[in-house]
Amino acid sequence: MKQPTLHVKKGDNVKVISGKDKGKEGKILEAYPSQSRVLVEGVNMVKKHAKPSQANPQGGILTQEAAIHVSNVMPIDPKTGEPTRVGYKEENGKKVRIAKKSGESLDN
Repeated sequence: MKQPTLHVKKGDNVKVISGKDKGKEGKILEAYPSQSRVLVEGVNMVKKHAKPSQANPQGGILTQEAAIHVSNVMPIDPKTGEPTRVGYKEENGKKVRIAKKSGESLDN
């Protein structure tokens, strides 16, 4: 089965548009296209119980990011700094993502 393509990718700055972290901004740390989810820095923090291990001899409760659905995030326009929809354009044989608000390229 073909993996769905996402409108955002690793390294993009995004704004959360719905859910408990609505309004927060962060960088995408990881993308999971097969599940249509992304991991955003500082968003959807969850507590995880960790058993003592070699790396973490103390164990205890850790807080870390959990993945959120890709439909809940919008990329931030590099020109205006506002959330924008994504368009696609072909520039010298390459498919490039562009911000709908300013027409600026999202792929650096």
